[in-house]
Amino acid sequence: MLQYEDILAQIYSVLQEIARDNREINETTDLVADLGLDSMAVMELLAAIEDRFDISIPLNILPDVRTVKDLALQIQQLMVES
Repeated sequence: MLQYEDILAQIYSVLQEIARDNREINETTDLVADLGLDSMAVMELLAAIEDRFDISIPLNILPDVRTVKDLALQIQQLMVES
């Protein structure tokens, strides 16, 4: 199983491909407010994350995901459950 730091590194990689500018991304980066991701970009992010980690992300967790850290923790939890 991947460690939290490895999950973060992969999220950073995916976000750099999707984000509109070259902002610095860290754990506290807000996916919508800081990166300006619209609904299509969020769906693209989720699809890329699902492919990268070979998981399925239930849409009901999205209200709990605001920051990169939130996303990493949710991914970690989903990987434990699968």
